[in-house]
Amino acid sequence: MAMEESYGKIIEAIRFGIISPQEIRKLSVVEIQTADTYDEDGAVIPSGLMDNRLGVLEPGQRCRTCGNTATRCPGHFGHIELAVPIIHVEFTKNIHDLLQAFCRNCGRILLNEKSIIKAKKQSERIKSLLGDIPDTLYRSFLDQAKSAMQCPHCGAKQYKIEFVKPTVFYEHTEEGAQRLTASMIRERFERIPDEDLRLLGYDPENARPEWMILQVLPVPPVYVRPSITLESGIRSEDDLTHKLVDIIRINERLKENLEAGAPTLIIQDLTELLEYHVTTYFNNESSGIPPARHRSGRALKTLSQRLKGKEGRFRTNLSGKRVDFSARTVISPDPNLDINEVGVPLEIAKKLSVPEKVTYWNIEEMKELVKNGPDKYPGALYIVRPDGKRVRLEFVLDREKIAESLEPGFIVERHLRDGDVVIFNRQPSLHRMSIMAHYVKVLPYKTFRLHLCVCPPYNADFDGDEMNLHVPQSEEAQTEARILMQVQDQILSPRFGGPIIGAIRDFISAAYLLTRKSTLLNKKEVCKLLIAAGYEGSLPEPAIKEPQELWTGKQIFSLFLPEDFSYSLKANICRNCDVCLREECPYDAYVVIKNGKLISGVIDKNSIGAEKSESILHRLIKDYGTETGRRFLNKISKLLTRFITMRGFSFSYEELNLSPEAKREIQQTIKQAEKRVAEFTEQLRKGTLERLPGLTLEDSFEIYVMNELAKARTKAGSIADNDFSMDNAGVVMTRSGARGSTINIGQMAACLGQQSVRGKRIMRGYLNRALPHFNIGDASPRARGFVYSSYRDGLDPIEFFFHAMGGREGLVDTAVRTQQSGYMQRRLINAMEHLRVEYDGTVRNSVGDIIQFKYGEDGVDPAKSDHGKAVNVARLVDQIKLIEEEGEPASEEYIEKRLEQVKDQLNPLLLDELKTSLSDAKLSEKGVDLAINSTVEHYKRALVEPGEAIGIVAAQSIGEPGTQMTLRTFHYAGVREMNVTIGLPRLIEIVDARREPSTPIMTIYLDEEHSKSREKATEVARRIIYTTIKDIATEVFINPETGGIIIEVDSAKMKERGVTMDDLAVILESPRYSVRIVDDRIFIDSKKPIDPKRLLSQISSIRVKGVPGIRRVLVSEEEGRWIIRTDGSNLPKVLEVEGVDPTRTTTNNIHEIAETLGIEAARNALIREASAVLEEQGLDVDLRHIMLVADIMSVTGEIRQIGRHGVSGEKASVLARAAFEITIPNIVDAAIRGESDNLKGVTENVIVGQSVPIGTGLVDIYMSAMPPKSSEVKSDGQS
Repeated sequence: MAMEESYGKIIEAIRFGIISPQEIRKLSVVEIQTADTYDEDGAVIPSGLMDNRLGVLEPGQRCRTCGNTATRCPGHFGHIELAVPIIHVEFTKNIHDLLQAFCRNCGRILLNEKSIIKAKKQSERIKSLLGDIPDTLYRSFLDQAKSAMQCPHCGAKQYKIEFVKPTVFYEHTEEGAQRLTASMIRERFERIPDEDLRLLGYDPENARPEWMILQVLPVPPVYVRPSITLESGIRSEDDLTHKLVDIIRINERLKENLEAGAPTLIIQDLTELLEYHVTTYFNNESSGIPPARHRSGRALKTLSQRLKGKEGRFRTNLSGKRVDFSARTVISPDPNLDINEVGVPLEIAKKLSVPEKVTYWNIEEMKELVKNGPDKYPGALYIVRPDGKRVRLEFVLDREKIAESLEPGFIVERHLRDGDVVIFNRQPSLHRMSIMAHYVKVLPYKTFRLHLCVCPPYNADFDGDEMNLHVPQSEEAQTEARILMQVQDQILSPRFGGPIIGAIRDFISAAYLLTRKSTLLNKKEVCKLLIAAGYEGSLPEPAIKEPQELWTGKQIFSLFLPEDFSYSLKANICRNCDVCLREECPYDAYVVIKNGKLISGVIDKNSIGAEKSESILHRLIKDYGTETGRRFLNKISKLLTRFITMRGFSFSYEELNLSPEAKREIQQTIKQAEKRVAEFTEQLRKGTLERLPGLTLEDSFEIYVMNELAKARTKAGSIADNDFSMDNAGVVMTRSGARGSTINIGQMAACLGQQSVRGKRIMRGYLNRALPHFNIGDASPRARGFVYSSYRDGLDPIEFFFHAMGGREGLVDTAVRTQQSGYMQRRLINAMEHLRVEYDGTVRNSVGDIIQFKYGEDGVDPAKSDHGKAVNVARLVDQIKLIEEEGEPASEEYIEKRLEQVKDQLNPLLLDELKTSLSDAKLSEKGVDLAINSTVEHYKRALVEPGEAIGIVAAQSIGEPGTQMTLRTFHYAGVREMNVTIGLPRLIEIVDARREPSTPIMTIYLDEEHSKSREKATEVARRIIYTTIKDIATEVFINPETGGIIIEVDSAKMKERGVTMDDLAVILESPRYSVRIVDDRIFIDSKKPIDPKRLLSQISSIRVKGVPGIRRVLVSEEEGRWIIRTDGSNLPKVLEVEGVDPTRTTTNNIHEIAETLGIEAARNALIREASAVLEEQGLDVDLRHIMLVADIMSVTGEIRQIGRHGVSGEKASVLARAAFEITIPNIVDAAIRGESDNLKGVTENVIVGQSVPIGTGLVDIYMSAMPPKSSEVKSDGQS
């Protein structure tokens, strides 16, 4: 390979602009004049659309412009000379603006000289301050110019310009509307001076306005629109070629008619037709005209449609590309593999190849591979000679001869072998652990095999899932995969800093069964287990020596723990007793490990499970490294597989049999629930049922019934669960955390419970009843979807039907959720992909704007943290206590002195925690030194590295759990009386920065005086709740005698809201009406004639008191203080109410907070709201990720949404914006402004095929290929 070729060319920037007609002609290699493509013999017609000068498609032919064959020729443009100028459809908005802003006579901008000078100064000042002029300023100049009706320069009168889609402009003069032809518009634009254009943000060097009117149409090369030959031998042309044929035909006819001096009408018709064809050639979805169609009726895909959308060029061929050296097949489990291996079928190993350089050390081996060829494994597929020529071994007859000709420097593309590094991936790739590096293990049969512990990060199961495998080809790619992507290095997830890879399902059941007290093993069983696990040490002393030597499961498990490892935790089977007896636990649920020996407790999900933080596995990885973690997982999974195989483990039908007592108890529970429901029904009929605030009587009834039935189902489930012992296989699985929950056992054995649709009982179906088997209006549990049967006993047809309704909802929910969370994640990643940590510790975007001064405010990488903490100080001090001998405790002064020395190296929180822990621990001076030094070391190790793509990781860490969230929008918080949006819809609302949340709520804290008693709090609540006349009246109606209004007031409601008749008299007093009060009635008559209905709505909505927007209030007690929760939000007004504590009162409306309390408060509210949503769903996400999202949303000083109208739409890069959503307008806008894309971000570099400036792509290594001259070395004084 020549030396120059090995240096890749780097594209610095891409400049956008409009090409002038002269340039189009210069770039063109041929003027296209013929509408035909091929003649009868199939040869291309010269000057036709398939002319050989534009490039060639057939393999044997050569291009007549550059002389290259199809593979090397880049393609060349041609052009069509248009008979008349045509308006470019994508620039019509800009043409309309320019026609309105510039004089029709002299072409100057419609601003007087004074305004022009002022505008220039303003632009220069803003540019010097911001470095860039915002679009809003250009917009204001444009609006100013548009409003002028007379030219300040030449005095010419200006007329209204009307734009009719797609490309027609009318000027409304005194004579009436006159159509502006493209030629007239072009003439006007030619008169516009460059200086005036710059005022509106146009770049006249790259985009003169007259170039928006086409005189010459470029014809793309044949590669852009290849023609294909169908099986029948007929050539099928591309949509663009079809369109160009239409354009040329009409253009030629128009030319002929113009030359022949045809009537104006014909010329006008042909011009309009040409306009139609050119418009649909650029955009076949232009509004105002029908799309151009194929004979079959299919709309043509023209230029715009080729670029935009998911199937367009940007997303399909530029942001993501197809790759070679990849394989895909079904996956199946294999517990005998290493966690970082992947079983590759022999067939695939023979098809995929790895390039290996021939050296003196491997030449003999390579010769053997070449001799074996492509069909015999292990063999080789290709040889690449030093001159770059490739030899395909499949077609070589004498492979012996070629093998002998191998020399160092050749490259052999050999079959995949054991130990090669490959990249394994499962879609959807929601986080970085969805694509990891594994080592190959070639196995027979047809599926990829992987270790079961690696299922959670891929979210894989074995019900037919398929996965992809990619073989990195260069040494650099393989090394990078080894260093960054190995499975064991991904065990700790960056989402929460805990293990995502760990024991699952049967491993956990087996671990529980192995380590419980009753498990005793004889020597033969112990040896079998240890051999399976690959243990090579000596056997421990048996726990029982007489009459037979027996070992406990705990002893066997202990053999795989490091000898100096000590830890304690509560197991998953813990019953959460009021007083923990620790080691004395009767259920053996308190795990204690001392010096590598499991003293007490059973091992279950809490100790070795996936996605469990603070487990034994987590501690092993944090304290001993990922390699130890990998070996531990490999060994215990083999041990547990062998153990459960020896012991056997199955869940039989008989194990679901309940005892007669339990069955009786369940029946009683359900009868009691039925009785309560009957009582509620009776109360509803009589109208004595207590109504929940803000709900109708029926809704309140439904909530009471749902509550009652849910309690009954839960109770029935727990009766069943308690009836089974820990010897029951189902209970072993649920309690140890292997699979399932108490609910599942309850539904199988006791009672299925209430089926619901949209969170309510099943009401829909026939008129006023769900099914015709029930009476109309029957509200009993059975009639509305309560299933009494259990799965074990079977459901009757009606129950089965209701259950199917509930089940269907689950399926629909899953499908909708996947789509919604997928789009949310795409927006998050697009908005944050270019954020990275710089060498100074700041977080910046691609153009260098600071987003955070220190990542996560403490600079700690969540992936390297200890479940979110930089250093787990308490754990560290406990460890030191265990290993330290007794000694004189260090004095407080000594601790303070030592902490003072390291205060610059640790953050304040850590210093405080260290101080407290060391003071309590009473360690010796040596112990204190060790603790402080270890903390400093751990802290430095936990810091984030420069170049880390923290933006993408944060987006993934929030997006990936989104798929696991519920889509249930509503849920009643606390007392089931406040309606709150939760789960995925609320999270989407937050990242969307919606103006109004779907359920705005406020939490109002009260000052000292008002928060102590309910009465005082209710007083404040009355001042807050928005009360209108309608709210305190039983009825407001029109007086039939006078046409006025009569209000019948409700004294109970008035008392509740704290309103008196005198208050009403004052409020209703108005010069427009006369008011009379008679007992509980108020008569209002208008003094002027008015429509009674209008008067009725006016009077009903008059405000009596309270804060607008607050619809309901709920006074409740929390931690001994009374607080108010509201339905509806109005922060600025509520803060003014007497008795409200303004320092703590808050709302879930982020924009309200930003406007009232400022951007910093809004940022904190974003963090609080997003964290609350994730926490409520039981999802563990590190706060640093949420902080970063909040920071990017609020960094400009106002809340921006994460999407095309916010963060993504305001990116510096044109290509990145175009690739995200609004493709064509972004490119057109960039062309007009003459923008440059400096390729500093992620998407734009992927599009141009360069390495991304993030992570390892941020570092450039410069090496001299030439050895230094001896003179240079000497002058340096070094050799």
